[in-house]
Amino acid sequence: MWDVAEELKAMLVFAEHRYYGKSLPFGASSFKDSRHLNFLTSEQALADFGELIKHLKRIIPGAENQPVIAVGGSYGGVLAAWFRMKYPHMVVGALAASAPIWQFEDIVPCGAFMEIVTTDFRKSGPNCSESIRSSWDAINRLARTGTGLDWLSEGLHLCTPLTNSQDVQRLKDWISETWVHLAMVDYPYESDFLQPLPAWPVKVVCQYLRNPHVSEKELLQNIFQALNVYHNYSGQARCLNMSEAATGSLGTQGWSYQTCTEMVMPFCTNGIDDMFEPHSWDLKEFSDDCFKQWGVKPRPSWITTMYGGKDISSHTNIIFSNGDLDPWSGGGVTKNITDTLVAITIPDGAHHLDLRASNAFDPTSLLLARSLEVKYMQQWIRDFYASLRNTR
Repeated sequence: MWDVAEELKAMLVFAEHRYYGKSLPFGASSFKDSRHLNFLTSEQALADFGELIKHLKRIIPGAENQPVIAVGGSYGGVLAAWFRMKYPHMVVGALAASAPIWQFEDIVPCGAFMEIVTTDFRKSGPNCSESIRSSWDAINRLARTGTGLDWLSEGLHLCTPLTNSQDVQRLKDWISETWVHLAMVDYPYESDFLQPLPAWPVKVVCQYLRNPHVSEKELLQNIFQALNVYHNYSGQARCLNMSEAATGSLGTQGWSYQTCTEMVMPFCTNGIDDMFEPHSWDLKEFSDDCFKQWGVKPRPSWITTMYGGKDISSHTNIIFSNGDLDPWSGGGVTKNITDTLVAITIPDGAHHLDLRASNAFDPTSLLLARSLEVKYMQQWIRDFYASLRNTR
């Protein structure tokens, strides 16, 4: 974005989303209860951005008659697309990178996400996904006895020992989450978006997972080596901490509330087309968990009512970019809808790779995608100035 802003002589504005970042609407009480959280919705966030653009055009000399482009990745990409849909008079277009705008209701199969994660691991090393698939049974069998639990706690170098079946479930969830995050940030160079990681981290992980047919304990020692790449690449950690989410400081509290209200994304696994334990999508179970945690119940159909689901062909000027390594591409727009609602797919690209700073190791596919994105933006800008001249 820095490179492109310079090329297009643009001003970059990073707008804080309400409830994320430093400024919170109710200070320390913002996450206290659902009454204080009532204002955390995508609609409110988009309205904030609308107000902000109006304000900036008023106070910045020369900004008034200039085009604005919305850019975002992941949830930010979803918002960029929705902003262009809901406020077309405010932005001339949007670049929605890795934006899973279709990961709702039953628009895409609930298993698509985890299947892409599995494909990444399968392609990154022989027997890699099979080793992970075998590890769940190995954990379950060892977890049946007290000595097995002790061995698991020590063999996986966990900071807190496992004592019961709930701990074991938490362990498996934490391991699954680690594989998901590795797939998301499988970048071609060292990075520290979620954690400090080597280049092509999934390949590095898969070096430890070449043989699914070893003893249970040996398999799980290999799993530990693999987890260590993600959770301890720097080598500083003395033990692995399960209570540390794999995402660093991404505002998981706010996101947890949003997924429990409007951002309801169904995920499931079957253990056949993916490398995870089978888990079906159960809205009631999800809803009960949300009520326990936040005192709210999800509205699974609201997003499609509000933003149109698959029926978005009446909109214009949105680029949907997706890397084919990114599990979120399963809920993204990966084929052109019209000639101005366009999809750009980046082979060997992970989560919003196109928005990251340019790097000597950027694959050619990425450079092509970026130049195409800029071409579309230049067209939007030309159209804006042309219509400005015509209205005078």
